[in-house]
Amino acid sequence: MNYDHIVVGAGSAGAIIASRLTEDPNRAVLLLEAGPDYTDLDEMPPDVKFGYGHGLAAIDVLGTEHRWHFVAKSTDRSAPMLVPRGKTTGGSSAVNAQIFLRGVPEDYDDWASWGNDEWSFQKLIPFFNRMETDTDYSDDFHGVDGPTIVRRYKPDEWLPDQQAWYQACREYGFPDCPDHNDPDSTGAGPCPFNNPNRIRWSTNIGYLSEARDRPNLTIVPRALAHRVIFEGTRATGIEYEVDGDLQSAHGDEIILSAGAIGSPHLLMLSGVGPADHLRQMGISVIHDLPGVGKNLRDHPQVQLTWRTKPGFEQDSLAPRIQFVVRYTAEGSDLRNDMLIHPFSYATRSLYYTDPNTEPIGIGMIAAIYLAESAGEILLRTTSPRIQPFLNYNLLATDFDRRRMRESVQICLDLAQKDSLAELIEERRFPTDAEIESEQALDDWMMRNVRTSHHISGTCKMGPSDDSMAVVDQYAKMHGIEGLRVADASIMPDCIRANTNATSMVIGERVADFVKNGN
Repeated sequence: MNYDHIVVGAGSAGAIIASRLTEDPNRAVLLLEAGPDYTDLDEMPPDVKFGYGHGLAAIDVLGTEHRWHFVAKSTDRSAPMLVPRGKTTGGSSAVNAQIFLRGVPEDYDDWASWGNDEWSFQKLIPFFNRMETDTDYSDDFHGVDGPTIVRRYKPDEWLPDQQAWYQACREYGFPDCPDHNDPDSTGAGPCPFNNPNRIRWSTNIGYLSEARDRPNLTIVPRALAHRVIFEGTRATGIEYEVDGDLQSAHGDEIILSAGAIGSPHLLMLSGVGPADHLRQMGISVIHDLPGVGKNLRDHPQVQLTWRTKPGFEQDSLAPRIQFVVRYTAEGSDLRNDMLIHPFSYATRSLYYTDPNTEPIGIGMIAAIYLAESAGEILLRTTSPRIQPFLNYNLLATDFDRRRMRESVQICLDLAQKDSLAELIEERRFPTDAEIESEQALDDWMMRNVRTSHHISGTCKMGPSDDSMAVVDQYAKMHGIEGLRVADASIMPDCIRANTNATSMVIGERVADFVKNGN
């Protein structure tokens, strides 16, 4: 069978594209997903179904079959960094922290100014609204009847340590921010989440549940894509493996939505990417695109933890995050370029480094939400089963390090405010020695900085005169016919927010382009 569209990856963007395109009964769509598929809520395992609680521990979640277990380089001084990404229908929207933040308007307007005028904030507002049902707000900037349920924790749900952190932020001087998705917002307040009743409302639940019974949609789970099939410089199909059986499917258009790691990896395996690198790997070059795998963007973060006083109890079923603060770093002209959030139920384990999940206290995450530093993805082998080399290159510039130092200091200051100080017995991480000087703090940061799981930019969109652009603003591959990329990889830069909501908007926007013949 020849399909109208083959979508590779049923994640935040791919599931939406397949769902939207099959609203037209005359379009036949094949959706390939490397991980398992769950057709309804009742059959979903806990680590996919629930966003928090229910006995879920980070180390348990990391060990499931529902994640790619990538390992990456953070800095020259850090230990190997674990990068779990979603590997099931819903992709990373089925395994993430459910933070449903939009970028600031300037993010998208910057994209537009770089030759992508279809991606301005004003043009994206209808697509942001289309995909959500915001249960707290209904106005020009919030959707009320979309497939994704969005909410904020109410005061009667606030955990004591989360509320104490919020009070510390207000005492520090941060303005109150009741709605972080208001385009003019800044400061501290409840974070928007897509987790009603603890259910992680993934694109599998929100979108595929409405589409999977359509006769024009074929979903093939546990299908590992090997390469794009070409006739000359036209993409005509996908070679993929299911249960050890190598198969192929052909379509009029191929849409890669395999994520900011998977999409550039698959392109390079298929002969599309930096020509010199491909030849070094023994891969025949279909098309030289130097930007494939470059411009790797993320939000660098560091974690601070405190031991709480005896008698302070935490509920393992409770949410870990309820608030965030967004602010602008001293001397920065990038509005809301920084984010800090508290987390409850801190354990002895630091970021999946050991299986010890004994609770010891509380913590904070300090993150740069618009970093200067960029990394890259390179092939290690020609096998689709072997992950590429991921060099995040975090905190590589003075500007990034300066902003992170300031953010760590703000966290330390917040911990001294009365509301938090009365809960804290001692700081556990970093130690006093690790913050005694700027050099010591830089060394600690370079050893401990890590991903915020917001990798993006590795197939950036831009006009044809941008030598590093991989796709145009309609997500069509430069120099290749019949091939689009539609996921977080096409972001020219990481937005000042968690990336899931924008990845979903990419799915909505590209589906609309396809429907309208763009």
